[in-house]
Amino acid sequence: MDTSSSSGGLHKLPANTVYIFNMSEDVWPFINAMSSGEDRTNEIQENVYLEDLRLFLFCAEVDHVYFICPQSVSADFLSYYKELFNNRHVTVITMAHHSGEICEDILHDESVMKKFIEIANSSRRLTVTSYATTPQFLTLVRELRKRGLTIYTPEAPEEEDGWTVNFYGSKSGIRQLAQQSKNVEPDFHMADGLICVGIEDAAKIAAKRYIKENGVVIKTNKGHSGMGVLLFRPGELPADYLLCEEKILTILKKEAYWSKFPIIIEDYIQIQSSIGGGCPNVEFKILKNGRVDFLYYCAMRMTENGVFKGVEIHNEVVSDRVAAQMVDTGFFVGEQYASAGYRGYYDVDFVAGKNGQLYVTESNVRSTGGTFVYTTALRLFGKDFMYTTYIISNNSYNISHLPKQTFSQIQERLQSVLFNKISREGLVIMSENLLRIGHLAYIIFGKNKKHAIEIELNMEALLRA
Repeated sequence: MDTSSSSGGLHKLPANTVYIFNMSEDVWPFINAMSSGEDRTNEIQENVYLEDLRLFLFCAEVDHVYFICPQSVSADFLSYYKELFNNRHVTVITMAHHSGEICEDILHDESVMKKFIEIANSSRRLTVTSYATTPQFLTLVRELRKRGLTIYTPEAPEEEDGWTVNFYGSKSGIRQLAQQSKNVEPDFHMADGLICVGIEDAAKIAAKRYIKENGVVIKTNKGHSGMGVLLFRPGELPADYLLCEEKILTILKKEAYWSKFPIIIEDYIQIQSSIGGGCPNVEFKILKNGRVDFLYYCAMRMTENGVFKGVEIHNEVVSDRVAAQMVDTGFFVGEQYASAGYRGYYDVDFVAGKNGQLYVTESNVRSTGGTFVYTTALRLFGKDFMYTTYIISNNSYNISHLPKQTFSQIQERLQSVLFNKISREGLVIMSENLLRIGHLAYIIFGKNKKHAIEIELNMEALLRA
């Protein structure tokens, strides 16, 4: 099937674009519901470390982008980024104070508010985008407009449609959409499940389902980075109902967020790993005029506990039949989002069952862990990148066995496998911040899957040396 982006390339942003990295805001109610204050602080900080990955959303030669983030980006990393893409049009603006709610912090920092006016210059016009459209982001946009600026938000719904982000981006919202759509879109399947409130009922329902089906999945309404999802596989819980219920209830009591949000209980799907690694995914973008554009499909790379760590992108990561079903379902979902007023990036996650069925698991109604991989591939290889290069990414490769590495040290260590503009193969280092916590984020481009895997193996050998 034709997997070229329907837009034919990157959507060029207008001059004077401001991007706000507001990842923690996207899951702010969830972070606030975490039982431990230390865990909340750590979660906010871990999100901060992911900021420089988002620079790669703007790797095309576009008009100037002002990147507002919680933590500074070093001159070394910014120089590497700009040289790789021949892009000199990104300016990083660092917040003096970051609470986790960066748009709120901006509102209370008059020097940054004045910076918006300065960037808008005499035209008084400004384009503002963000990681996610949050209530805090919409409040900031409203305040900027009150100050006399004309604010254009091409990747966000209008304020009256802002509810679409949390609703469709939640586990319960996408499940409701699936239930409403089953007669219209027969390929839109989800694992059998239900939505309940209260950990006592959740434990009873989940225990019964586990005993009957020999597995169960429990999800909070909107978790983050693997938190808020419990996978219980065959043999992992007691076979006796009362003991199973007691075990599940004990686990649910450990975190306050289980008691504060709806809980989704689903059948555990035995995964067929030969289909997109078992967890294929498709991503789209809804333009301001409501048009739904296909971007790419991929195989998600997941940990054993179901935590996302990266993607594989190529035309052949799934069969044409599976790709067609994913894309059709994704377009259908996007049409519902667009008609409700949502604008911006979204994806649809699937699991491939051993019974041959594709099941939708969730939808991220924002930019995703694959969006910047897509924009990088599009910049380096053009709109046919799914045919011309095999892509592997990893956002969290563990290098904690090494003494703390600076960006320059990692760059030197991996010099022989770094991306080469002539051969058009190799590894792109995606983050300096993550090195501080012993993680390496990268994208690998290979002429084919074999080459890409060889580059990854060579990288691992260099990191072991």
